[in-house]
Amino acid sequence: MSVRRSLAALTTVAAVTLGLTGPAYAATATDRLTVLASFTQTGAGSYQDWNAARQNRDEWADYHFDWGTDYCSASPDRPLGYDFHLACWRHDFGYRNYKDAGAFTPAAKDRIDVALYADLKRKCATYAVAARPPCYTLAWVYYRAVVIFGFLGPINPDEVVSAGGAG
Repeated sequence: MSVRRSLAALTTVAAVTLGLTGPAYAATATDRLTVLASFTQTGAGSYQDWNAARQNRDEWADYHFDWGTDYCSASPDRPLGYDFHLACWRHDFGYRNYKDAGAFTPAAKDRIDVALYADLKRKCATYAVAARPPCYTLAWVYYRAVVIFGFLGPINPDEVVSAGGAG
């Protein structure tokens, strides 16, 4: 990475960390990818930064992020009562914005999928000890589903039936 690009990335990270975003700050494509990468890491801090930005989207308008979501797609957002909707939202955020940026590579997909799994496990850890094992099992199932089906678009159940020759 060149010195100039390193300084640009460092400046972007500093702007994110210090909250120096807004109308006076014009985000470049590189800035957008740097922030996007920081919002899609596996750590709790990345999740917290993303969630704070989600709650204050106007401050991030210059980045033109897609905050849309269908949460856990065709899967329940609250399977067996476990609340997975925010983890799924962040996962959608990663997929949608990397695709919009033309940077949805296998490496980006893998990181976003692993971040989903980390978010789900952190959510499971908030439940009573006796309630955690089924939550962790569901977290693993959701993770494996995005690993396997994540490159696909929305799946229409009628197409699955017709593709399998049933019906």
